[in-house]
Amino acid sequence: MTTVAEVAGNGLSGGVVTYDPVETSESAVSFGDRLAERVARRESQLVLGLDPDPSRLWPHALELAGGVDDRSAPPAALAARAVTAHCRLLIDAAGDQCVAVKPQVAWFERLGAAGWASLAEVVAYAAAAGLIVIADAKRGDIDVSAAAYGQAFFGVTETPYGVVEGLGVDALTVSPWLGTDSLEPFAQAARARAAGLFVLARTSNPGAADLQDRELAAGTVSEAAAAMIAKLGADGIGESGLSDIGAVVGATAPHQLANLRAAMPNAIFLLPGVGAQGGQIEALAPAFEPGPAGGLVSVSRGIAYAYTADGGDPADSARREAARLRDSVNRLVSRS
Repeated sequence: MTTVAEVAGNGLSGGVVTYDPVETSESAVSFGDRLAERVARRESQLVLGLDPDPSRLWPHALELAGGVDDRSAPPAALAARAVTAHCRLLIDAAGDQCVAVKPQVAWFERLGAAGWASLAEVVAYAAAAGLIVIADAKRGDIDVSAAAYGQAFFGVTETPYGVVEGLGVDALTVSPWLGTDSLEPFAQAARARAAGLFVLARTSNPGAADLQDRELAAGTVSEAAAAMIAKLGADGIGESGLSDIGAVVGATAPHQLANLRAAMPNAIFLLPGVGAQGGQIEALAPAFEPGPAGGLVSVSRGIAYAYTADGGDPADSARREAARLRDSVNRLVSRS
């Protein structure tokens, strides 16, 4: 084991955390290749979702952050400190069963500037643990604004006062609603650092059918988005056969997986919706047709709050549930 991350800052303590070292070879120059190599090395397609609810943080996180009676700083700063501790504890408990983390950006942003600072700390902590970091922000805007988002998440911003560093994530979820020209600046920013995008194709929420399942002259709205994703990703296919432009495809609509996979043969599928939303791992086989890294199964509440079902210690329960999910995905992949 090699020490790559240490609990520090924000008044937190707890010693040194150790992880198996993860290296990326020089030949892995695209996001698809980087991910394929990481999946093979960690033997996992599981993504740890980080949706930190300030009202449901692990008790130990509250303790590490100074306790609920602490009034030494504004509420946003104290809540952000506890959110950081909660996410670190989750990564320590379940990260070794996963290939990536997916912080849901809104859960941090609602705490204001302190929440964004917490997000930056969590991103750095997860990266130091050898995990791919997928920022779940679902951004989408006209080209000039998309370019600014690209700087915020992937790159840097030049100012008269010097360079401002972005978050430095490995991938970002984005919306295709404004069309191809709104996605191109995101793709350009991502490719500049061998990062990737996950474009919404068919989401996991019940209301997805309202628009995404609507029939057009040739196929559904989701299938039109899939065609756009495949075209945008054609220039980013690596040696692994996987593109740097992936798709968000909800595990709650498995009947659509085969058609979407046919439309996007090289896209990595980010598959939310397993667990609390009712998606089943056993129904996700088409996602893995390109190989073991063809799909990433994202689970948030099912891991973080596993202890509420089994009555165990939060960290122990999260670790057990993540291991169970990882094994379930591996069994599915071995049969695909």
